Amino acid sequence: METVVITGGSRGIGASAAIECARRGMGVLLTYKQNPDAAEGVVGRITEAGGRAVALPLDVAAIGTFAAFRQTVKEVLTSTWGEARLGGLVNNAGHGLYSPIDAVTEAQFDGLMGVHLKGPFFLTQALLPLLKDGAAVVNMTSATTRVATAGVAPYAAFKGGLEVLTRYMAKEFGERRIRVNAVSPGAIRTELGGGLTSEFETLLASQTALGRVGEPEEVARVIAMLLTEDGRWINAQSIEVAGGYAI
Repeated sequence: METVVITGGSRGIGASAAIECARRGMGVLLTYKQNPDAAEGVVGRITEAGGRAVALPLDVAAIGTFAAFRQTVKEVLTSTWGEARLGGLVNNAGHGLYSPIDAVTEAQFDGLMGVHLKGPFFLTQALLPLLKDGAAVVNMTSATTRVATAGVAPYAAFKGGLEVLTRYMAKEFGERRIRVNAVSPGAIRTELGGGLTSEFETLLASQTALGRVGEPEEVARVIAMLLTEDGRWINAQSIEVAGGYAI
């Protein structure tokens, strides 16, 4: 059985990805920052369905904690699954900010950079020794890197950086046959950025070819596919999961 780490797995796309990966037979090590009850709720759902999962605290912007986190992951892999290596990593954790460029503060800018670009870079670096040869990494980006949406400039800029980083990771990790891809959601019904108002959802649906916003489960299925043999020949790609948004 492959075991995967999914950051930000207590809610939204991360929670759905954890549940979908477990449904496909993977062991899941999901992280949370502030809501252990929600994370344990996801673990409970996985366990009730016959899977196995563990929730661990992690602040993806706190780079200095990554060495200790790697050691904890190593110990949990051994004690829970009898494994020494990971089969995959999903860099999903993050938060949104809606603000015009002229109102963004340096603290907000740095916070977004830490969780959406710097954190994934150094967390992947930290966990790389634990990844099996032939493992898979999935970086969560955003359709806002393709379609400029006023008010999300810093978020989109760092997601764009992560998209570029995805290709470089694929290049450098190729000798170990580790595949690295990005999944780029469009408008999805989650809590990110405070969720969608009905008016905003209607607007986004009108700009989407399939006429609605997406559900977290629909993104989760693509993430899980990329972590399995079904995605074994997909590498260095950014896959937009958006129902045909702004085409």
